[in-house]
Amino acid sequence: MNKIKVGFISFAHMHAVSYLNSMQKREDVEVVGIADENAERVRPYSVERGIPYYANYDELLAQDLDAVVICSENARHAEITKRAAAAGKHVLCEKPLGLSESEMLDMIQTCKDNGVQLMTAFPCRFITSVRQAKEAIDAGQIGEILAMKGTNRGTMPGGWFIEREHSGGGAVLDHTVHVMDLMHWFTGSVAEEVYAHAETLFHETDIDDAGMVHVKFANGVVAVLDPSWSRNRTFPTWGDVTLEIIGTKGVINIDSFAQKNDVYSDITGKAAWSFWGDDMDEGLVNSFVDSIRDGKPVAISGEDGYYSARVALAAYASASSKQKVRLK
Repeated sequence: MNKIKVGFISFAHMHAVSYLNSMQKREDVEVVGIADENAERVRPYSVERGIPYYANYDELLAQDLDAVVICSENARHAEITKRAAAAGKHVLCEKPLGLSESEMLDMIQTCKDNGVQLMTAFPCRFITSVRQAKEAIDAGQIGEILAMKGTNRGTMPGGWFIEREHSGGGAVLDHTVHVMDLMHWFTGSVAEEVYAHAETLFHETDIDDAGMVHVKFANGVVAVLDPSWSRNRTFPTWGDVTLEIIGTKGVINIDSFAQKNDVYSDITGKAAWSFWGDDMDEGLVNSFVDSIRDGKPVAISGEDGYYSARVALAAYASASSKQKVRLK
């Protein structure tokens, strides 16, 4: 069996660990190496799992591999993606895809020019309740969608996420993109108008940790989203992803992490949620690998990443101007 050879570039984003675990579960995947300028950050995975380590990602790109997973700081996504594409490697890039419309379009075009696939890491599409909702909507069970209301409220991650030069933005950028992708997916349309607030309400930081994003889609659907870092350290898990979809014939409510047990432990000193549902990161990784193996288009394209991230960028422009922003 010919294995898909995959490399990892940067473990700056915490999702890298989950993606690596999912890759290593597959018998048809070989993890060729990990590139990260911070050797200590990846030591538990490079040394302890016997995966070759590269201090420079260009050295990894020079190896015999089919694809790379990029989990760097947001500001480096474009640079690394384009270098990987030039080296002929397919790319799974952590969200948000990029920090400006122009750089995202450049990433997409560079991948096309080099004949490689670019997939945006939106694992929420692989949550059981989300996929069931999509099936119900496509089957016409709630009629035509009229409006949506969503939340993606999490715990402030700290580190480079609150350093604007590395992240490009705070909670509004970090959390808008996930649910906005679902909204685009469900409606089959794209956002064309954005009106938003972005504030710092919950933490002593210089970056936004709260917001409210109002959107009108090209097909007339209206939506509102709370993308915040409003969950404190005692919250049972990192956050939530919820969505209410209102149609002409009915309503669907999604609570993405409802498949859980409540755990009360004297050891941790707080309540926790033990999730037993499907692993959305594993679903994302499997979809990417299957597409590369079978030569089929990836399920979540670079364009999908672009359309969602540009809403978050427009949200900042709207919050600054206190005006509605129209997307072209």
